[in-house]
Amino acid sequence: MIIDCHGHYTTEPKDLHRFRKEQTEAVKNKTAMPPRASLKMSDDEIRESLEQNQIRLQKERGTDVTIFSPRASGMGHHVGDESVSIEWTQICNDLIHRCVTLFPKNFIGVCQLPQSLNVPPKNSAKELERCINELGFVGCNLNPDPSGGYFNSPPLTDKWWYPLYEKMVELDVPGMVHVSGCANPAMHTTGSYYLNADTMAFMQFILSDLFKDFPKLRLIIPHGGGAIPFHWGRFRGLALNNGKPELNEIMANNIFFDTCVYHQPGIDLLFKVVPVDNILFASEMVGAVRGNDPKTGFGFDDTKRYVEGTSLSAADKAKVFEGNARKVYPRINKKLG
Repeated sequence: MIIDCHGHYTTEPKDLHRFRKEQTEAVKNKTAMPPRASLKMSDDEIRESLEQNQIRLQKERGTDVTIFSPRASGMGHHVGDESVSIEWTQICNDLIHRCVTLFPKNFIGVCQLPQSLNVPPKNSAKELERCINELGFVGCNLNPDPSGGYFNSPPLTDKWWYPLYEKMVELDVPGMVHVSGCANPAMHTTGSYYLNADTMAFMQFILSDLFKDFPKLRLIIPHGGGAIPFHWGRFRGLALNNGKPELNEIMANNIFFDTCVYHQPGIDLLFKVVPVDNILFASEMVGAVRGNDPKTGFGFDDTKRYVEGTSLSAADKAKVFEGNARKVYPRINKKLG
């Protein structure tokens, strides 16, 4: 089985975007919020949007199931206050549940959290619990920067985050460290902001004692780990200079990267320097980079092709394509058998 651990619903029905635009304008103008009851998305619309896009690509590329969450750039934790974030998050998570219910063999749900600037992460635990226990989701996306690009929240290793980590460990679910849309004009959302946040999170983790406090906490840093594989020697040296263990020892059973790297040399480097036990297959389709690479004729995000093109053994490829995801997201085992 080939499990794609990183997929977002980026082909949502149009009325979701209408609702969000009205909600955002209401925040800006301090007017009445659009009623949730006004949001109309039929099962047929959802089916069509998935069958023509994600499911079509699953069939074409030969993947089996996608761990599926709301559009990451659309989480928008910097928009409005906590009440706005809670309503929008519930809408998005319920929509993912509908996708999973319509196509249970193709998708497994992961939730966004109702984070908001300067609001304690512990306030997100209630929605996490709802999504895991009531909707059958298997993990969450954790935004290290609800400001939308200004990085003014405590680091992920601060005890400010601990109540949420406690709930994640209690529920035995991992978190993918994933920022949302960027409100800072100095950064491109998917081209720099995402990768900056990935790199920042890893640096925070390796200089902390977070995993001594939470030995069972599992966190996925997406997009191939940001800058980490290319600068492995830099980060390894910084860890050792600060009296920390080797990077592979720090990562161990707690930090994982995915394969959302969109060219063969990048994937080759990822597997050359990062322990194979800490890499999960992912494509992020349909996501950050769309269309075909003119040099190869294949989709930039057709990452299965790149993993198959490595010199990994069959046993290691099996870990990347299936085994590691079952280990990091243990709740999928009941769903997949």
